[in-house]
Amino acid sequence: MPVILYAHLTWTTLRRASLVDAAVADFLHRFLPSQVERFGARVVEIGVVRDHVHLLLDLPVGCPVAQLVQQLKGASARVANRDGIASLERPLRWDRGYDLRSVSPRTLATTADYVRRQDERHPLSRIRHVRAVGEVADAPPRAVEP
Repeated sequence: MPVILYAHLTWTTLRRASLVDAAVADFLHRFLPSQVERFGARVVEIGVVRDHVHLLLDLPVGCPVAQLVQQLKGASARVANRDGIASLERPLRWDRGYDLRSVSPRTLATTADYVRRQDERHPLSRIRHVRAVGEVADAPPRAVEP
């Protein structure tokens, strides 16, 4: 029987500052899946708001998670800052640490929906609406229910 390992990974900007603007978010949507693939893993869903990132991952057995996260955070900040994607006044910086939780195949669809709807969960930190991995589109603001 094959081993399937899904994980929900999150990390935040330094001091939860609003450092992710539309240009950085678009960059992260393109950049992070390519880095994940270098580890033989796959991004199932991605959610980016102004102060944190969520990834739903399909990980291979034996994936070096700490190295994967170090690559995702370190390389994304380095490239975004070096290439002028992040502004000079507000460079992209990630806080220490991350949260990684396993996801059951039974709850995969629910977790993917949760990750995809980060802009609705955090309306004040909303940047853009994610339709699918790698596809980002402008979306009108939605009313927030009390």
